[in-house]
Amino acid sequence: MSIYLSRIYTKAGDQGQTALVGGKQVSKAAPRIEAYGTVDELNAVLGLVRKANRDEAGPDEARARLDTILERAQNELFNLGSLLATLPEDLSDKQPRIAARHVEALEKDIDELNENLPPLRSFTLPGGGWVSSYLHLARTVCRRAERIVVHLASVETVDAEAIRYLNRLSDALYVMGRWNVRQRGEQEPLWTPEKT
Repeated sequence: MSIYLSRIYTKAGDQGQTALVGGKQVSKAAPRIEAYGTVDELNAVLGLVRKANRDEAGPDEARARLDTILERAQNELFNLGSLLATLPEDLSDKQPRIAARHVEALEKDIDELNENLPPLRSFTLPGGGWVSSYLHLARTVCRRAERIVVHLASVETVDAEAIRYLNRLSDALYVMGRWNVRQRGEQEPLWTPEKT
């Protein structure tokens, strides 16, 4: 799939319309645009996580492990955004897909990172250091992207792997947040319910 961008602005969207891959014009408020726009937002948050991970002190091996998973996820999210920006009838054979193997890779990451984590006795509050805080932010944006793609799937055709992928990625981001605080020697914030 070759990409060539010579101009950044076209003024074509000034009336609130945009083109999907394949050329069909739709409203910028359409569910499909909301879906791939939120996936793009999630990808931007993962960029913040990766930057914080590089800048914040911590064991090199743990930082490298986290970055490897997040870099892979960013590329997969770009593939997912491309799919969501394309109507099923306009999909190209050369277009990257989200497949079961991507979901399985996330499950493997979750199992490996979760293996030595203590069981939870309360809910985790977003926090810890910058990296874990950004991971929790990414998790919440991922859940929103999942809800939006589920809504899109109720009105248009969406590959089921897209929903499964976002569901598993949000789980992976949660586990990464828990794993990260321990790797960096930080305190995992836990919810303390108010006693009445």
